[in-house]
Amino acid sequence: MTAEPTNTGRAFTPGTTHLTGRYRYDLATQQWWWSDETFRIHGFEPGDVVPTMTLVLAHKHPEDRPRVSRMFEGAAMTGAPFSSVHRIMDARGRERTLTVVGQGRRDPDTRHVSELVGYFVDVTTAVQERAGKAASVSIRASAATRAPIEQAKGIIAFALDVDVDEAFEQLRRTSNHTNVAVRDVARRIIELTATGSSAADVAEILGAPAPGVPRH
Repeated sequence: MTAEPTNTGRAFTPGTTHLTGRYRYDLATQQWWWSDETFRIHGFEPGDVVPTMTLVLAHKHPEDRPRVSRMFEGAAMTGAPFSSVHRIMDARGRERTLTVVGQGRRDPDTRHVSELVGYFVDVTTAVQERAGKAASVSIRASAATRAPIEQAKGIIAFALDVDVDEAFEQLRRTSNHTNVAVRDVARRIIELTATGSSAADVAEILGAPAPGVPRH
């Protein structure tokens, strides 16, 4: 039996840095064929195991397994192109992130879907790098927010002769009362003191008693 060709291979171009493996799944015999790269993506050496649907699904992350199973079932019925990004636990116990793409091949005589063919792509490194960059951006954003707040706390503590915890409470209360973000109140305090304003001016912004004035 000769099945019609597929265009799935066009999904990847030469020069990719990801480990990419091919697969073929015969629906009639339920037999899988894996390229050497696909074995390695799953943590095996080529020929270590006989790939089956049970084995393929067993390596999927438990949270992703039902979705991937439904994907293969749907592709077997329709033959339509499919793709998924999901996690696996490889044979060495490592969590990896894969992209799988494929489509059905139809028997030219019966026109029934006879095979699923496509690629497994290990995108673990790319996902980790993106996550790391996102974390770095988040950390930098947090630091950019915290820096003026910490500076303002010091200014307030000195100007009002209070400790830093009380200084932050003054910032927080002013933020709540004026409906202005704490970081923006902090920046206003910093800008005010940069112009040579007095402690009384700081107290006025915060709605706090000036130094030496008893609290009521």
